[in-house]
Amino acid sequence: MNLQRLSRLDLNLLVSLQALLEEKSVTKAAQRLFITQPAMSRVLQRLRDQLDDPLFTRTGNELVPTPRAKALEMRLPSLLDAILEMVSEGEFDPSTFVGEITVAVPEFVAISLISELTKVFTEQAPGLILSISSETESVEGELAEGVLDFAIDVERGVSEDITSKRLAIFTPSIWMREGHPLANNSEVTLEEILEYPFVQYYLLIYKRVSARTDARFDKALRDLGRKRKKALVTNQLMTAMETVCGSDCLMVAAKYGNAMDREMYRIVRKRYPSGLPHVGTIPMVLLQHNRTASSSIHSWVANQIVDLINSWQRDLDADRESISVK
Repeated sequence: MNLQRLSRLDLNLLVSLQALLEEKSVTKAAQRLFITQPAMSRVLQRLRDQLDDPLFTRTGNELVPTPRAKALEMRLPSLLDAILEMVSEGEFDPSTFVGEITVAVPEFVAISLISELTKVFTEQAPGLILSISSETESVEGELAEGVLDFAIDVERGVSEDITSKRLAIFTPSIWMREGHPLANNSEVTLEEILEYPFVQYYLLIYKRVSARTDARFDKALRDLGRKRKKALVTNQLMTAMETVCGSDCLMVAAKYGNAMDREMYRIVRKRYPSGLPHVGTIPMVLLQHNRTASSSIHSWVANQIVDLINSWQRDLDADRESISVK
């Protein structure tokens, strides 16, 4: 874009040109813009100088546009409308938006959330393309750089440039397949679950995973002088679920939405053993960099995410009271 050339053009003159094209009269155009007739005559002369064209000839009391002015008349209204829409503080219409929104979200959240969110977007904002990832080198860094528009993550400390909105609170439980040796127990003890290997599924958004990284569950065990056996460490939810359902491995996880219940996986969930101190809830948050705080489309998308997840909160609350005790 030739910004140097644009800087020499007074874009306010385009508003005056539109008035002249509509009114075909210097006097009427001046009245329309609440300026004097001599001032409008000077504006017209500036337009002629900058565009290097007479723009109008006079026939009687009416201005007749030149071919150059006629060409501008075809393009100018849409250009001015676009500028007005860009700077307008009026109500945002998501149906007019065209572009991409990028969100980093753990797979266990995405599997239920994203299909519902996409349905909302295709109906109300058909020009919006949603790009989803579950891996990142740095959530805060990519939000700051504009690589990400939003991130949904487990609540943790963030910089002052990042806003954090509470979404939902999950209660973790011990997951196992139907038919597991512990599945029919009304409760499971710490001794019983530590007899079996575990799948460690990462709740946080990470680029890479490592068995050396302890989860909250591991830290709680360490405080008791205990340790679990890890068979698999992954941030791939489907891989974790296939492993749990095809073996006697256990997994610490939290139910989110109803998508997993609709899938092939038949899971039994047990409360944490009473002898294991633990953080009873896992809060999830929506992260957004302050640079997008005044963006209409970002505010609208954030509201859709928050509203959708809040609508599921009652189900999550009810689920805390009904973890299987088979």
